[in-house]
Amino acid sequence: MFVMPLARTARHHAYNGHARDLSRAFDRLFEDTALRAFTDTDATRLPAVDLRETEQSYSVQVDLPGIAKEDVKVTIDGKRVAVEAAARAESPAADGERVLVRERSATAFARSFTLPVEIDEAASQARLENGVLNLTLVKKQKPATQLSVG
Repeated sequence: MFVMPLARTARHHAYNGHARDLSRAFDRLFEDTALRAFTDTDATRLPAVDLRETEQSYSVQVDLPGIAKEDVKVTIDGKRVAVEAAARAESPAADGERVLVRERSATAFARSFTLPVEIDEAASQARLENGVLNLTLVKKQKPATQLSVG
């Protein structure tokens, strides 16, 4: 591993100028990367998901901070479940107001997954409380069939 001291000292060494340039280059790299990551409004984020299973259903918790329940869309298609949500952009400044700092922007969340069995969408439920979407996905029960022995 290569270690280069980056401390600024009163003594001038031949490598101090290079160390200062390297330090500034790293600062610019991380500042630019962080700035792009937090100001990219077109990016869709993958929310954190917890998934549990019982004999009758699946319980899913999806983190959707800052999202209103009317902005959440849950789609069930057989075994596939998709969750989409979008936070609305803040309103522009009113007359006589000027925005000094605006760090919050519109955010979109999307997550989908395929479960081992089909879901009964009529019996399933969705609730959004405190930024957490709680899904109760009821498994479709296969009707019992009896084969005739010939």
